[in-house]
Amino acid sequence: MKTISALFIFLMVYACEAQSGKKDTPKEGIAKSMTTQGNMKIATFGNGCFWCTEAVFQQLQGVSKVTSGYSGGQIENPTYKAVCGGETGHAEVLQIEYDEAQISFEELLEVFWSTHDPTTLNRQGNDVGTQYRSAIFYHDNAQKEKAEAYKKQLDQSGAWKDPIVTEITTFTRFYPAEDYHQNYFNENGSNPYCQYVVRPKVDKFKKQFANKLKTDK
Repeated sequence: MKTISALFIFLMVYACEAQSGKKDTPKEGIAKSMTTQGNMKIATFGNGCFWCTEAVFQQLQGVSKVTSGYSGGQIENPTYKAVCGGETGHAEVLQIEYDEAQISFEELLEVFWSTHDPTTLNRQGNDVGTQYRSAIFYHDNAQKEKAEAYKKQLDQSGAWKDPIVTEITTFTRFYPAEDYHQNYFNENGSNPYCQYVVRPKVDKFKKQFANKLKTDK
């Protein structure tokens, strides 16, 4: 176990150092749900490091765009460094644009709860801090009701031995993360962190949800 933890720490340091030359430039937040047309909707999820989770939702049929960013905090225009330092109260999240004629919010919830541990408070594996908390930021009452019902069903089913601690709260503002965080796995797939941490999660997801993947992936 110590060996695994040491390897993870090394990979995290490597990944952080690889980004040390990048400039964290704050971006203006989106204060309300983005305008949608027709069947296009928005979902906002926090389920750990967005380098990992972005790569999962990008591959779902019906998802047109996934943007990594920050939600749920008190500071305007946060930077990655400030969020990681626990100074802002934000969670690392994904803003997911999807066509509900092709994929439902319930299906997104299924992927959300199946691809992280929703029972560990402010933690995903070796990633520790409120920025890694499990969270659903709902955009309307329908999303709220579906998320709460799904969570209750999972708790009652005993899917996990511990209670689900996923935060379900109203969406207020989304801040896109810095450009170098976007499409991270696809553009940095050969670096050690992606190879040893992100890729196994993506491969497991692809096997579990093979029938929901885009045909060009």
